[in-house]
Amino acid sequence: MRPVGLSLLLRPHPQRSTFVCSRRCLSTLLAPKKAAAPLFLRGNKLPTLRRRLATEASLPPASPHAASGVQPLTAETAPKTGIEEEYHGPLATTFRRLKILSLSSLTLTFALTPFIFVLETTSSVPLAGRTALAAIAIATSSVSTALVAWCGRPYVTTLRRLDLDYSANQGPDVGADPHQGAAVVEMTTLTLGLHKRLTTVYDTAFLVPTSRPFATWELATAFQLADSEVQAARAEGRIPNEETVAETRTVGGGLLGRWIVSWDEHGVGTCKEVGKVVRHFNVHQELLSRPIR
Repeated sequence: MRPVGLSLLLRPHPQRSTFVCSRRCLSTLLAPKKAAAPLFLRGNKLPTLRRRLATEASLPPASPHAASGVQPLTAETAPKTGIEEEYHGPLATTFRRLKILSLSSLTLTFALTPFIFVLETTSSVPLAGRTALAAIAIATSSVSTALVAWCGRPYVTTLRRLDLDYSANQGPDVGADPHQGAAVVEMTTLTLGLHKRLTTVYDTAFLVPTSRPFATWELATAFQLADSEVQAARAEGRIPNEETVAETRTVGGGLLGRWIVSWDEHGVGTCKEVGKVVRHFNVHQELLSRPIR
């Protein structure tokens, strides 16, 4: 006599339900899906949109400052300060953050290096080994910070054009305006400590291409006047003479240095640095509205 549980397990089951289920699942998979109902626009949305686009296309192009709500500077709205805003370095924020990161890492390195000598986990390391580790950490951080400072020093964050009246009235040693007809620009750079340095170049002819990496221009060390200019300068008694070509100041107006050219009687100018002058500049020339040089 078989147990009840074993009888239930050995009882034959009909295969119809499985077959029906299989057909039902297969038919469900093979059944065509209903296409989604098409979307219709209410009213006259599309024609209205087309008319609006056609109307906007017929209008003159909008000012790029309209979206930001900033009124563009024009001849009527510009402040009468003798300064024209010209250029903003697109990588100014990037260089600023890079300098902050580099200074922070250097500060942390100097602050945490002494713990190499006091932690018990390093007690098994000889004193010479701990000294070498500390020296390597400080040297690596210092070199990286110096490299960031060297690469970012010439980068110009802001460039302004100064009109001739401004330079004649406020420029140093320009009393009789020796740079008559010259283009005057003011360029702002940042030190490693994020201090602004304002360098005013009173004659952009002295801005020449440079071979220094991460720089576009440099202040020329020598200059040769054309024969016509030499004759005119001799007739006016302006050569031999010395002129201030550029100067660097702080934001507060403190003078840091000047770039001075000494002219001989043949119109050959030799430049020298007095004080500390920012000599190299990194500018994206393709972003200037008109060439500087």
